[in-house]
Amino acid sequence: MNKTRYISCIFITALVLVLTIPLVVSCKGERVVKTDAVSFTKEGELMLYKSTSDSLITTLEIEIADTDYDTQTGLMYRDQLGANQGMLFVFPETAMHSFHMKNTKIALDLLFIDENLRIVHMVQNAQPMDETGLSSQFPVIHVLEVNGGYAAKWKLQTGDRIVYQKIER
Repeated sequence: MNKTRYISCIFITALVLVLTIPLVVSCKGERVVKTDAVSFTKEGELMLYKSTSDSLITTLEIEIADTDYDTQTGLMYRDQLGANQGMLFVFPETAMHSFHMKNTKIALDLLFIDENLRIVHMVQNAQPMDETGLSSQFPVIHVLEVNGGYAAKWKLQTGDRIVYQKIER
């Protein structure tokens, strides 16, 4: 091999090393998985009423979780839930249900609702990222999730009821 060709090979090899070393070094760092923020999509409206007086407690904009994916994901990965927002889980039939807060970043109140649209059980201030099972305690067909502390703020009690309507698109 002549001297010029030998120098060219050394130069090309050096150039390849100089260009690839930063790539190797950058790949050794900690991986960061970036996810897109999940935003609220209004799919209906829900009204909460006192059982004792039938007076309106509050009106909420709701997302409706009625598919397997939606009911399994719920409010996971959300950074916030607006003051007048919630998620209503609509199950195909009345049954015992259990929830957890895995991958849920915000504290929630869970309102377990029977086929008569009455609250039969509540879990207040469920802690973010906690994988402990939160049971309905009774057979239910709906579960309403709202910001933690709202059940106390609204002075909700078992027997209070909901009315909701889905927005047709």
